Amino acid sequence: MKSNSSRRNFLAAGLTLPVAGLGTAADRGLSYRTLGKTGLKVTSVGFGCMITSDGSVVSRALDMRITYFDTARGYQSGNNERMVGAALGAGRKNIVLSSKSHGATKAAALAELDTSLKELGTDHLDIWYMHNKVKPEELSDELVDAWETAKKQGKIRFIGVSTHDPVPLVDRILQIGKYDVVLSTFNFTMGTTRDAALQRLKDSGIGVVAMKVMAPAGTPAMKREGAHLAALKWVLKNPAVTTSIPGTTDMDQLDENFRGMSATYTESDGQLLAGLNEAVRPYYCRMCSGCSGQCPKGLPVSDTIRFLSYADFYGQFGLGRERFQELPAHLAAVRCGDCAGCPIQCPNGVRVTERLRTAQELFA
Repeated sequence: MKSNSSRRNFLAAGLTLPVAGLGTAADRGLSYRTLGKTGLKVTSVGFGCMITSDGSVVSRALDMRITYFDTARGYQSGNNERMVGAALGAGRKNIVLSSKSHGATKAAALAELDTSLKELGTDHLDIWYMHNKVKPEELSDELVDAWETAKKQGKIRFIGVSTHDPVPLVDRILQIGKYDVVLSTFNFTMGTTRDAALQRLKDSGIGVVAMKVMAPAGTPAMKREGAHLAALKWVLKNPAVTTSIPGTTDMDQLDENFRGMSATYTESDGQLLAGLNEAVRPYYCRMCSGCSGQCPKGLPVSDTIRFLSYADFYGQFGLGRERFQELPAHLAAVRCGDCAGCPIQCPNGVRVTERLRTAQELFA
């Protein structure tokens, strides 16, 4: 994405403008979609708060009438929710707000929810996600009961689940029949591999929210002119996707994201993204689960590479290290350099051994 200091200064100055001065929704290029059976009307580009540390960017997005903001209990060691709540202020009543819990038991999850509500300064969440689920068995009856309990108590309006790969979970999600929203990694590097799963969710009335829409954001490849906007347009052209939550750290990114709502995907965008896909192939994990169970020492390969991506692509070293150190001790102690060779061959061309060794050197 091309930096534009004059635009940044203009937007920063605009924080003092009254909301009424922003004009009508049509004038400002907003587009809205309905989030499945929830009936919630959200802007097609929302605001992913995970890597945001500047509350003024959140406040400006609110002024621009972006209506969906997403955070989680664990983001920035719990500080992200506090920042988001303060930045939203009285504007909370005008938007759809979601957060997430890693809680593995009913008691733990409900305790996290109470903390989230306190930090966000709200009496309810519009969507509460079971965070980072990978396998069908992780969508346990106990967790479903926790989320239903929270809904009956009026602490949440709708039940969601977040995942980096919806394909293994679709059957279980539909079997349970309690989910309203699914938040999933979805970007141009994945091609059509997730289209069928996302369409099944949509056809069942489940709202689909796309995250990590920029693939390896912050890398030289994604800083090419037009890359950021093309990646966002690629996601939004999929009819199964209701909205997206690109990570946003500054006014320039916010402005670029906003443009995505009214921009049209073109053939030149496709050509640009095809080149970018090849450029990032050696180091960007598509989270396809193709390497699952292949490490002789039991390493969760795609998870470990994802931890590294937090530091490499988003500048979130602390988050990457925190996730790495959550691994069981015997796995955190594994060093790929001790192996004579690696049997894992990524179908997408990721240099698996190199990425794993880097993660181990960086976080251990």
